[in-house]
Amino acid sequence: MGLFRRDPGSRGERAARKFLKRLGWRILDVNYKCAAGELDLVADDGDAIVFVEVKTRTSDADADPEVNVDRQKCRKLERVAAYWLAAKGRPDRAYRFDVLAIVIRDGSKPVVRHIEEAFIPVDFTG
Repeated sequence: MGLFRRDPGSRGERAARKFLKRLGWRILDVNYKCAAGELDLVADDGDAIVFVEVKTRTSDADADPEVNVDRQKCRKLERVAAYWLAAKGRPDRAYRFDVLAIVIRDGSKPVVRHIEEAFIPVDFTG
């Protein structure tokens, strides 16, 4: 079974970084942690700072990975992003929240679905 079975989330995050780098994005932070929680990835797409939530599944039979990014999760991501922006001196840049939904089956390449601007922050004080 190996590493894949034990930690598909780590494999999904590696696939996410590789996917974004192929797009020409610069990875600014990985697994940023603060009092409010954690951000999977923070990237620069050339136009904006992008807070990226990575959701990984190992089967098509499971619900779409992005289904787990509900209202509560969005609010938490907003709070953590505000911490990140404050820690970085509030860079004068546009920002947005994307989701990378990744399905990884044994022995096959990850299938990545990129959902740009997956949600619009309601009360973001970043």
